[in-house]
Amino acid sequence: MSWSSRNLTKNMILSTCRHNQNRIPFNALIINRQRVAKKYVAEDQAMAPVVCPYMVYMRFKPHLLMVLIQIGYTFLYFITAASFDHGMNPHVFVTYRHIVGGLVMFPFAYFLERKVRPKLTLALFLEIFVLSLLGVSLTLNIYFASLKYTSPTFVTSIANTIPSLTFLIAVILRLEAVDVMSPHGIAKVFGTLLSLAGVMTMTLYRGPTVQSFPGASVHIRSDSVHKNWTKGSILIVASCISWSIWFIMQGITLKKYPAQLSLTTWINCVGAAQSAVFTVIIEHKQAAWSISYNNEFWSILYAGIVCSGIAIFVQLWCIKQKGPVFVTMFSPLATSLVAVMAYFILGETLHVGRILGAVIIIIGLYLVLWGKDIDENHSRPQDQAILTSDELKKPKIQMEPLAESQVLETDLEKKGAIVG
Repeated sequence: MSWSSRNLTKNMILSTCRHNQNRIPFNALIINRQRVAKKYVAEDQAMAPVVCPYMVYMRFKPHLLMVLIQIGYTFLYFITAASFDHGMNPHVFVTYRHIVGGLVMFPFAYFLERKVRPKLTLALFLEIFVLSLLGVSLTLNIYFASLKYTSPTFVTSIANTIPSLTFLIAVILRLEAVDVMSPHGIAKVFGTLLSLAGVMTMTLYRGPTVQSFPGASVHIRSDSVHKNWTKGSILIVASCISWSIWFIMQGITLKKYPAQLSLTTWINCVGAAQSAVFTVIIEHKQAAWSISYNNEFWSILYAGIVCSGIAIFVQLWCIKQKGPVFVTMFSPLATSLVAVMAYFILGETLHVGRILGAVIIIIGLYLVLWGKDIDENHSRPQDQAILTSDELKKPKIQMEPLAESQVLETDLEKKGAIVG
């Protein structure tokens, strides 16, 4: 066989190998993957009506946790009210509360997040310092200071504007997506405005008085004289703005410091130190720091473990899963629960305006949660489509070197056969 005929045979073999080893198997692999993907989609659609209790629990786990947190805050209202009536200083209470919270969360943060905790840099510590200032020392101390000039009902009602403020700040910073042309986007906007309308109803409209519950264990009468409603209103509004920024900033800090237990510990410890400095400046009596082994001790213990430890950790987890707006939308539930429990347990007078406002707030809350749930359901298929297209592209990169190696091996075998 001549050299030219050998080259012709070699080229025919190489072209045949490239056709058989590269084009046909790769195209067949793509078609097969598409068929398998369609099969899985069909199976998922066929199994969609089957609802697993565990899947339902995992889907609504953040909702359940936030409801439990609001119940915990409801009990805190009555426990701290009893402690303040016995002479407990509110600013000392804030300091002790977060000291307990930091001590309780420290062992869990140290041992459970030893491998996942990022390095604490100076810039990150300053960010945590500001986070503690906004959410612990500054906000809570201003909140309790506003109680001296207004009333608990007015303060808790104004505090319900936090979800609306958080939603507005999140939209401005583009942390919350709102499509005003879609039904779920309209539901989020309308639900936020409706919750704000419920807050204003509870604040401005009293309505007829509902008779005190006759079976209440304790009947209370409020005879306190409020000094300055203007000053108190300014303080509570400043507290709400600070609280809203705190929720937004938690979502930003979690991206840099995802260790939630450690972040909870840092917030409590740094916030306790800041609150201690603030309390020393405004409170010069040493006797204010002493506590009795009665209501004061147990209220500090409960507030530190449940509200400063567990609650902040759960809020950080829910913010990471659902965002800051989702977490703040549950805060009006505490006000509604406080009003109901105060009516049945303490015999407080209840007004129709508070009942009507609570109902409006709950309807607005439901609309916002429904809109966010629809947003998440729309984003999941897009993410799955992106992952599927990426997976279909990967075999092409892996197949070409394999086909070329097979062609080279075939070429060498054919050369040996021809030479032989």
